[in-house]
Amino acid sequence: MAMPEFWIGHRRYRTKGEAKEAVRAVLYRYPMGSIVDQEGDHQLLLDLLDKHHEAEDKVGPGIDAFAIAPPQRGPYPGFEVLRTDGSRIDFSYQTCLSRPTYRQQVMNVMRDEVKTHVNTYFEARKEAGSLTSDQSGVHLNSSNTAVSYFRGPSFVVIAEEFAGTVGGWEAIEMTPSTEPGLGRFRDRQLAQQWCSHHQERAVLGLLSSQENQRRPRR
Repeated sequence: MAMPEFWIGHRRYRTKGEAKEAVRAVLYRYPMGSIVDQEGDHQLLLDLLDKHHEAEDKVGPGIDAFAIAPPQRGPYPGFEVLRTDGSRIDFSYQTCLSRPTYRQQVMNVMRDEVKTHVNTYFEARKEAGSLTSDQSGVHLNSSNTAVSYFRGPSFVVIAEEFAGTVGGWEAIEMTPSTEPGLGRFRDRQLAQQWCSHHQERAVLGLLSSQENQRRPRR
């Protein structure tokens, strides 16, 4: 029987073991105590930390950077979050790679269901010639731009509101995990209701990739 594929953000791995090796490659690419300064590695760790069951507490006020932390137990190094307020906290990548809760799985699908709305917003700003940060006013280019919820309710708040109106997370059925991709809402009418709710509540804005990295992820 084929092993199920595994996702970290938009990255698809053939197995959980392959995903683990990708994370370990980052861990051992840098000397102990050093900052993870390659953009691709930083983004991978952002998406990895999103899978942690205590992600909100780990992120705190926002992420400035990641660092390679010395071993706390045993001989192996780990990852450390350097927060925007100067505080630091470690996190276990093994915990992040554990099976996500049903809430996390549904939320991943919810993000995927509304990506057309988010992409349309970005393209409209680009077409209007207004690729500037709504926070700092700095000019942006397509490769250095993030669509953010920083001006209104967070994506998590919007998603939790919707789940509450339909009877909770368990009431949102998804297509089987054996199908390709992140999955979809099984009930397409419910999916449309979610997209409408998101469009009504989301206050989107543009930030530079660096500005967005420093904001709380939840």
